[in-house]
Amino acid sequence: MNRRTFVSTPLAAAAISTSSALAQATPQYDTVLKGGHVIDVANQINRPMDVALTGGKIALVDRNIPSSAGKTSINVSGYYVTPGLIDLHICCYYTRLDLTPSVIADHHCLPSGVTTCCDGGTAGADSFEDFKKIIDRSKMRILSFLNIAAPGAQSNRAEQDPTQFKVQLAADTAKKYPNLIIGFKTGHYGGTFSETRLPWASVDAVVEAGRLTGLPVLADFTPMPAQGKFPARSYREFLLEKMRPGDIVTHCLADRYAFLMDDGKLNPDVTKAKARGVKFDLGHAGGSFQLRRVIPAIQQGFIPDSISADLFSDTPYTVGINLTNVMSKFLCLGVPMEDIIRRTTAYPAQMIHRSELGNLSVGSTADIAVLEIMKGKFAYLGSGGGKIEGNQKIQCVMTMVGGKVLYDHPYGLSVPLWQDIPKDSRYWSDTTRQKF
Repeated sequence: MNRRTFVSTPLAAAAISTSSALAQATPQYDTVLKGGHVIDVANQINRPMDVALTGGKIALVDRNIPSSAGKTSINVSGYYVTPGLIDLHICCYYTRLDLTPSVIADHHCLPSGVTTCCDGGTAGADSFEDFKKIIDRSKMRILSFLNIAAPGAQSNRAEQDPTQFKVQLAADTAKKYPNLIIGFKTGHYGGTFSETRLPWASVDAVVEAGRLTGLPVLADFTPMPAQGKFPARSYREFLLEKMRPGDIVTHCLADRYAFLMDDGKLNPDVTKAKARGVKFDLGHAGGSFQLRRVIPAIQQGFIPDSISADLFSDTPYTVGINLTNVMSKFLCLGVPMEDIIRRTTAYPAQMIHRSELGNLSVGSTADIAVLEIMKGKFAYLGSGGGKIEGNQKIQCVMTMVGGKVLYDHPYGLSVPLWQDIPKDSRYWSDTTRQKF
């Protein structure tokens, strides 16, 4: 497989280790991933390296770990080995049909190398306990941006009703589940304003919940013109006054945002917001990647801090996306692979205050994506029409969660040829009398 050429960066000392015990005949590790090109931005690794796993954790990242050092060795030569990808924005509360149409995270994320996803507000404080049933039975890690509207995203109804913006309840729920709730979400609030339905009610409420808990907010915002005595609800005020450092603007390349000026130049308010610590999330979904505006922004260096797909159940019928498809679009537009991995691992981990994720540090959970860059002729669709063409495509070939292989297609890297399976394996036993 032909791959892009990268300049290797210095290895972090914590990620390098040599051990004379490697020469021992008894395997030291559960699994050795052998021969891959590791991109671990958090540890400044971008070069051929081997990775050893033990007990579901990263045990060693080194230049030459013998295959015999692992009980199992998987040949990943010709592929990139990265931390498990983080999709910062997805809709996956799939059992509630009255909510934003959602997907089953395991089914859609694991085939893209995604081991952690963040639900973008489909659940609120009133519905989180029910959503937690999905979280608890998922094979991958699901985290939540809790909707400031207590019922959650009930077809936008609750998100339009300020009486449902229950700040203290949201904060209390987040404090009850600190390992699962990583922030708060507001979205879709608009329409006609009044004394009981103020223009900034949703944004102000979600920011207050963030202030009470020290957590970031994920804000989906629509600028609105002046209405009677209410002045315009502007993009500038949103970026420079309402959003705090660490807060996240999602769907940041959507048409409703004035990230480009009339002359096509990047809006200086965006640059100012970034300088004060406001973060930007892609949230691709069905309508947040219009090429005629996205391409000029990228050419001027405006690349979202996190590249996310915002999968929901209607998405495949609009642009047929998953996270690796979205990543491929950025690759096609000239963004280096290392920068793409940065925005799907290390950066989103920082944005959600989960430093234990998005890296291959020794001792961290062995969440791993094995990726390839395919060569050929590929087309990538934009929102609202149009496409770009390119000769590269990012494809996930294996996904590991806690050291376990949960996705291994299309090559079956971890699976032996049937005739090579040891004769004492259960594979060869007579199964005709087994009861299922």
